[in-house]
Amino acid sequence: MNSRIIALIKQDKLRLDALDCVFQLNLPDCYLAAGFVRNLVWDHLHQKTSPTPLNDMDVIYFDDNEVDEQAYLKYEAELKQQMPSVNWQVRNQAKMNQRNGDRAYLNSLDAMGFWPEKETAVAIRQIEAGSYECISTFGFDSLFNFEVTHNPLRELSVFEDRVKSKNWLQQWPKLMVVINNLNSG
Repeated sequence: MNSRIIALIKQDKLRLDALDCVFQLNLPDCYLAAGFVRNLVWDHLHQKTSPTPLNDMDVIYFDDNEVDEQAYLKYEAELKQQMPSVNWQVRNQAKMNQRNGDRAYLNSLDAMGFWPEKETAVAIRQIEAGSYECISTFGFDSLFNFEVTHNPLRELSVFEDRVKSKNWLQQWPKLMVVINNLNSG
């Protein structure tokens, strides 16, 4: 399934440009994640002829040796300079567990395992020119099966609020909400 995602990414100039910009930051364990991949797949499954606009581009990385609490602002500014039309959001996942009240995360993949919906826990990075790696904490099946699955590590109300506030079911009407399905993905 990740080869399908990479094929879709290669057809999207904006996403290719974004991946190249993030690659140039040379951050450890660094990916473009969440809606960057998820929305692309859902658009494809719904046969949309133009991509759904992204509210932001979520860049995640994992650096447990980083001491500058404001480093993400520098990275966001660098990315904004390269692609000014994009709302960049850069977050060091090594620090996010403190904000979320979770145990320490091991890496970016592990951190995504705490996100409210399983289909959001998907990310991609450029590993060299024209070559990409796509990862997902819960696998890719549910993403391609039109599912929005609650992650039981997060409050159900948080999941429900996100589904509603982001208008996913209106934007992609074939999606099905899955709650308490521990085997999804």
